[in-house]
Order: sequence, then structure tokens, then C-alpha cells
Amino acid sequence: MAIEEKWKANLEKVAFMKQFPGLLEGWEALAGKTITDVIPLKGKQGAAVLVCADGTFTILPPMATEPYELGEALTVARSLLEPAHQQAYVEYDRLAKKDKDALMAARADKILGAIQNNLEQIPELKNRLKELVKEWK
Repeated sequence: MAIEEKWKANLEKVAFMKQFPGLLEGWEALAGKTITDVIPLKGKQGAAVLVCADGTFTILPPMATEPYELGEALTVARSLLEPAHQQAYVEYDRLAKKDKDALMAARADKILGAIQNNLEQIPELKNRLKELVKEWK
């Protein structure tokens, strides 16, 4: 079922993000590093991605980071991190696409299921669907 595939794809993507090369998990890992960029994140007040000269990075506040924050951090800091982690970004892009495709399939399944479940109770639904298909052609 597409909903289960979406769930699995998202879990796989999140697990990969949490193991992303260069991700520092604590303040002590910043010792001796040069911070080159601080990029604010939209998701939470005061959240930011710190990018270091050696291609490592961390997220403020410290890691109890939600997947959406980590995903945004990987996106907004991509131009700075990708040169040091090209293969990881290839894999991240693959997983993100898999998650997005699974989401679209799950939505389609949900819509088609709703139509099938309501076709008998709402006979005019069939005619309305035919009209919509004609409009899209």
C-alpha cells in the first residue's frame, strides 16, 4: 500500500539525515573548528545551522533536532556542505525523491479510495469525475 511505502521512505530518509557525514552532535565536537557560516532556519526561533571550514556542521539549539530542521539545514547549507559531502548529497537527493514519490502515491491512493468508497452513495460523483477528466484533456 502506498501509505506504508511513504512511511517507510520517510523513515529511511530521516535515518540517513541523522547519520549525514559531517554532522556534529554536541558542543564539544566544535572545539578547535572554525565556523564559517551561520544560517538561520525558519522552523523555530533561534534555530540555525553552523557550517565549519572543514565541512562539518551542527544545528542550534544542539541536537534534539527535529527531522524537518535537519532537512532544512541540509538544504540551506547545501552550497557550503556539498563540496565536502558530494556522495552524501547524492544519496540524500535519492531518498528525498523516494519520499516525495511515495507521498504522491499515498495521496493518490487515498483519493481513489475515497472515490471508490463513495461512488454508490453519491451517484452524481461518477458524472462529475467524467467532466473533470474532459476538462484536463
